[in-house]
Amino acid sequence: MFKFKKKTEKKDSPVFKEAFYDIILRPVITEKATAASEHNKVTFRVRNTATKPQIKEAVEALFSVKVTNVNTITTPGKVKAFRGFLGQRKDHKKAVVTLAEGQSIDLANGIA
Repeated sequence: MFKFKKKTEKKDSPVFKEAFYDIILRPVITEKATAASEHNKVTFRVRNTATKPQIKEAVEALFSVKVTNVNTITTPGKVKAFRGFLGQRKDHKKAVVTLAEGQSIDLANGIA
């Protein structure tokens, strides 16, 4: 789960990186997300309990960019039937991160 930082640890330490990877799960690569990347916006799937300041800090630390805005979207899981039994999909949360002018994240090369 998410580990809170200690005052003695630095942002470049492996403990911090591990905590940041707990917040940001994966990038969202869809047509809509790709079109938004032209306007300095990148979409990530994030942990349901992640807050906007935590998301901002994680993106800035992992990708070495300046974040100006974070918008989050929580989607409740659908109720679906499978072979006559009802089940429910998991809730998920997305974050649309707006980067500063001139900044970009290349998701094709992966996370450094």
